[in-house]
Amino acid sequence: MRILFIGDIVGRSGRTALLNRLPGLIRDWRLDFVAVNGENAAGGFGITEAIYHEFVDAGVDVITGGNHSWDQREALVFIERAPKLLRPINFPHGTPGRGAALVDARNGARVLVVNVMGRVFMDALDDPFAAVERELDVCKLKRDADAIVIDVHCEATSEKQGMGHFCDGRASLVVGTHTHVPTADHRVLAGGTAFVSDVGMTGDYDSVIGMVKDEPLNRFLRKIPGNRFEPALGEATLCAVAVETDDASGLAHRVGAVRLGGRLEQARPSFWE
Repeated sequence: MRILFIGDIVGRSGRTALLNRLPGLIRDWRLDFVAVNGENAAGGFGITEAIYHEFVDAGVDVITGGNHSWDQREALVFIERAPKLLRPINFPHGTPGRGAALVDARNGARVLVVNVMGRVFMDALDDPFAAVERELDVCKLKRDADAIVIDVHCEATSEKQGMGHFCDGRASLVVGTHTHVPTADHRVLAGGTAFVSDVGMTGDYDSVIGMVKDEPLNRFLRKIPGNRFEPALGEATLCAVAVETDDASGLAHRVGAVRLGGRLEQARPSFWE
């Protein structure tokens, strides 16, 4: 199975890059399943129902969230009628929406996607490891799902790596999101799980993590907030991780970085060219 996970979509430039490129990537790379992190899609903060439908219409199979999931207040309502939109599974009981979904891929396979948020240097939610363990106990790779993808939305690299090793051999892909900078440690772990500490953002890299530089610099230099953060509007780099899984085991046997457009050095998975 061919899986593409696209990193945090930031603002209009990120949305444009996704919508312009994804249909062609699905066709040219014969993708079976596409997931994106969409918690920064609406002006850098949250996601709206209109954007949700744009992404789904473009070919996105699941949209994950994170600490900005509720920045657009409408998300608290429309998430209940948006089966392909997730928020972190370790929000307290009673939070709207869902943190995991079993979704049909284009090839007829079933893919479990779990969205979980870390606790190091972030608002403390329920234990992310216990929450993921419960999902993996209920829905096991190859018994109940042909592939399992886990989006670990964390600040700390150590927590992301810990989750990767915790899930090794039980998931197809554990992918880190949130810090908006692609890391170079993509690999298949010893037990067969593909892992990367952070997939990076899909946004304008002539910025401070996707935001126009002036206001973040003002706050760093003067410690005084001035204006609100605004997404940078230059050409975005689409950052993603490409994974090919073994049909018999559901585990990964190849993983590669994807960086298309914008200012970063370009990268494509050689095994799909």
